[in-house]
Order: sequence, then structure tokens, then C-alpha cells
Amino acid sequence: MNTVYVDTNTDEATRRERLYNGHLFVLAPRPSTLALVEHAREMIEAAFGDIDPALAQYEMPVERYVEICAPLKPAFIHNDRTKQLLKDVVEDFGCVLEETFIDVPRLRMVTSDGYLTSGVGYAHHPHRDTWYSAPMAQLNWWLPIYDIETEQSMAFHPHYFDKAIKNGSSEFNYYDWNSSGRKDAAKQIKSDTRKQPKPEEELELEPSLRLLPPAGGIVLFSAAHLHSTVPNTSGRARYSIDFRTVNAVDLAEGKGAPNLDSHCTGTSLRDFIRGSDRSAMPEELVAKYDDESSADGVLVYQPA
Repeated sequence: MNTVYVDTNTDEATRRERLYNGHLFVLAPRPSTLALVEHAREMIEAAFGDIDPALAQYEMPVERYVEICAPLKPAFIHNDRTKQLLKDVVEDFGCVLEETFIDVPRLRMVTSDGYLTSGVGYAHHPHRDTWYSAPMAQLNWWLPIYDIETEQSMAFHPHYFDKAIKNGSSEFNYYDWNSSGRKDAAKQIKSDTRKQPKPEEELELEPSLRLLPPAGGIVLFSAAHLHSTVPNTSGRARYSIDFRTVNAVDLAEGKGAPNLDSHCTGTSLRDFIRGSDRSAMPEELVAKYDDESSADGVLVYQPA
């Protein structure tokens, strides 16, 4: 049984353990998260100018929307203020920065009624992040930038947390994805042809679970949870931030969610930097989760 914990005072170590066991946490907005959301709004609204970002799809062809969002996403990721605000959020929620490693935050946009469902606006099919070479100890943090409705949310399929799914992860290599899949996102407009691991059997996706915190609230969950993008039929685009953390002590001790069906190669661990000083993930930790495929491909994605 999966439990949803709502803004509890659980200590961080216990929270991690519960997340590895398939429970979910909803955390209320705080000054640290609201500062991150406000920063994101400023960048989004500056990029769209006088046009309401939530309604921009009605004002321009999809190609123009992609032209705006394609540079906006890396601009947000690599902004120095973004990095500081992200550190503030993680620390605010009890993570020990010396042992917590954080990857880059993603800025997401999910438009309405099929306007853009690929590339920079990719609508995620049901998947576990662990199919994409994420470690089993990875925790995902998700924040809406503006208030959302259920038609703009993401869905969890928690009855699959302890049930293996036939999927295509065995053909996914993280270093190949860095060399081609990630950099080609802006080219995917009408359809998304990038090879990604997907379920290879029919799934029962209902009943699903949708969690709707207010803007600046957080949904925190294990990378092993099966989740997907809800088809947006609200008439307004959804903008959100997500990022991931791993705890170095848990990595060293092999803790994390159970691996039922992830057969990918490579590892995303080199994307994570230490919260306290932004130093790289120690190679001795990476080596515990890496394989010989690191000899080829791109170990860490660097945008042009």
C-alpha cells in the first residue's frame, strides 16, 4: 500500500526510506520554493513578452513557440540564481548538503489539446525514471510554477511500484542519449522520433493518482514510480520545475527502491553535484553503478 504524506515533519532520513518504499510526499509552499517559482515566472514571462505564457499557443504557430522555449529551458537550468535557489529549497526541506547531490532543474511546459506534445514540450508516456539510467536511490522533486487543475497534472500509477513491467529499457544507454537524444529535443515538433524506453505490454493505468499542490508546492517521489503526463485538456499550458537528488550515504550503502524491471546501461550519476560546494559526484561512487559503456558516448551532457 502506498501512502501520501502531506507536509509532515518527518526527518529527512526517514522520508528517504519511505520514498524508497513507494510512498509519496506532498510538501506545502515555503519562502524558498516561492522564490524559485517567482524566478522561473520572471524568466518565462520575459521570454514571451506581452503574451500570456499559459495562452501563448493561441497567439503563434507551434514553430514560434518552440523557438521561444528551446533557449528558455537551458537559460533557466544554467542561471546562477536558479542554482542558488535550488540549493536553498533542498536545505530548507532538511537535506544535509554535504551528502546530498542535486542534478540540474528542468523547466517543463505542457501545452493544451495536443498543440505541442514532442521535443521541448514532450508529453511523457508512462515510465519509470530508472528506465533512463537513473539510480534506484534517486528522488524526484516536482513543483508547478502556476496553479494547476487536474487536467494539467501528472499521474502516478502506484499499483505498479512493486510489479515488473515489460519495457524497452534494455536498449537505452544514457551516454548515447546524451550524445543525440537530449540535444535533438528542439528538432522534435510534429512528432518525437527519439528512441526512449516505453512499456511493451498493455497497462492498466486507471485508477491513477493525481497530486495537485499549489504553485510552489512540491510532489516528492521515487524515480522507480511509474508516472505519466496527463493529457492537458484545460485550455492553458502547464509550466513546472522538476529536479532530482541522491544521497551519497545511501549510494555507498546500496540503498534505494527495488529494481524490478530496469535493464538500461550507463548512469546519470555524473549529472549530480554536491549541494554544499557544487563539487562533482566522486568517481568511486559512480563506479559502483557504471559499466563498460562509459568508454563510448557522452558521459555528461553539455548544451551547445
